[in-house]
Amino acid sequence: MKSCTLIISLFILVTGLFGSPPALAGTYEAGQTVAPFKATDQHEKAFTFDPMGTRFLLISHDMEAGKSANSVLHETGSAKLAESKVVYVANIVGMPSIGRLFAFPKMRKYSHQIILGDDADLISKFPVQAGKVTVLSLTGGKITSIRFWSPATEALAGFLK
Repeated sequence: MKSCTLIISLFILVTGLFGSPPALAGTYEAGQTVAPFKATDQHEKAFTFDPMGTRFLLISHDMEAGKSANSVLHETGSAKLAESKVVYVANIVGMPSIGRLFAFPKMRKYSHQIILGDDADLISKFPVQAGKVTVLSLTGGKITSIRFWSPATEALAGFLK
């Protein structure tokens, strides 16, 4: 009992001194500005997210939604995605090394850019709905809406308005 109280007291002290841990900081909400971040894409090319130059930020959180999204985004084409100012991030935080050996070569075959979300602190900021792709609509870097796209059953066009 005393050890539990001690642990809770230490947690309160540490979060009071250093602030909340990033994973507990909460997810983005409408009205907030998405912070710039750095990552790499499926071709190991450096990428810097520019919230001011992005209209739609898509984040897939699981493999099935990601596969479906990649299929739709590939058909849409990189030119159309760039014209619509779409950035697509695939959450690969939990992907084991052996899985990466097989997944990365497949990702390189897609014509669109896939930003590899390999930072748990970054990925934890985005809202999640199981089996869906998170779609953040941005205006001037601020989130104007948060929606969830089922790429296997819903058209992308309805989410890029």
